[in-house]
Amino acid sequence: MNATVQTPVAAAPAVTQSAPMPAPSLGARIRPLAERVLPPLVVVLALVGLWEVVASGPGATLPPPSKVWTDAHDLIVDPFFDRGGLDKGLFWHLLASLQRVAVGFALSAVIGIAVGLLIGTSKLAMRGLDPIFQVLRTVPPLAWLPLSLAAFREAQPSAIFVIFITSVWPIIINTAVGVRNVPQDYRNVAAVIRLRGPAYWVRIILPAAAPYIFTGLRIGVGLSWLAIIAAEMLIGGVGIGFFIWDAWNSSNLSDIIVALTYVGLVGFALDRAMALVGHLVTRGTATV
Repeated sequence: MNATVQTPVAAAPAVTQSAPMPAPSLGARIRPLAERVLPPLVVVLALVGLWEVVASGPGATLPPPSKVWTDAHDLIVDPFFDRGGLDKGLFWHLLASLQRVAVGFALSAVIGIAVGLLIGTSKLAMRGLDPIFQVLRTVPPLAWLPLSLAAFREAQPSAIFVIFITSVWPIIINTAVGVRNVPQDYRNVAAVIRLRGPAYWVRIILPAAAPYIFTGLRIGVGLSWLAIIAAEMLIGGVGIGFFIWDAWNSSNLSDIIVALTYVGLVGFALDRAMALVGHLVTRGTATV
C-alpha cells in the first residue's frame, strides 16, 4: 500500500488594510488659527478699553473710541463715496496714495537692484559709490521735497521722486550685501561648467542673493508708504496724507484717528504681501 505524502501548503499571509487616518476634528483645525488671531485681538481690545477709560476722564484732549465711532460713523461705514473734488471716501484717498507708491517703489526696485548688483560685483564701484549712498540715505524724506518741487514743478512727480529716493537705499545696500555673500562654492561650480553671461546671473547670483534682495524690498516698501504720507501733507490733492492734514486743519480728530487706522492696516498688508512674495520666490530658487 503506497502512502501518499501530502506536502503542507503555506498559507498566504492575510492582507491587512491600514485603517484610514481619522479626519482632524474641528477643534484641531481651528486651534492654529485661534493661536495666531486671539493674542493680538485680546491685546487690541485691551488697548481700546484702556483708551476709552483714559480719554473719557477729565482733561483728556483726544476723543475716546466711542466718540470716534459717533463722529466718523459715515466715514467708517462708507469709504467709497465720491462727491467730487476732494470730498471723497478713504478708499479713493488710499487708492491715489497706493498708485503713487506703486510707481515710485517700482522705480526704486529696478534701479536699486541694478545698482546693488553693480556694487556687489565691482570693488571699484563699491569704493566710489558706497560712501555717497551712506550719506544720502540719512537725509529725511521731506528734505527732498523742496528740491523735487523745484525740479519737476508739479506735485505728482515730486511725490513719486520722494518715494523713490527714500526707498531705494535699503534695496541697493541689501542687494550688494547679498551678492557679496554668494558662497564661493557656487562661483567655483559656475567656473567649472563654464557658466557665463546672463545665465550666470540668473542661475547663480540672483537665486543666492534673493533673500537679501527681498529683505531690502520689504524695508523699501515700508519706507515708501511712510514717505508718501508725509509728502502728501504738503503737496495737497487726493491722497491719504492730504486727508489727514486737511482733517487737522478742520479740527476733526476723529477723522484723523480713522485715517491713521487705515494707514496702519494698509502698511501691514504691504509688508506681509512683500514677505509672502519673497518667501515664494526664495523657496522656488532654493530648488534651482
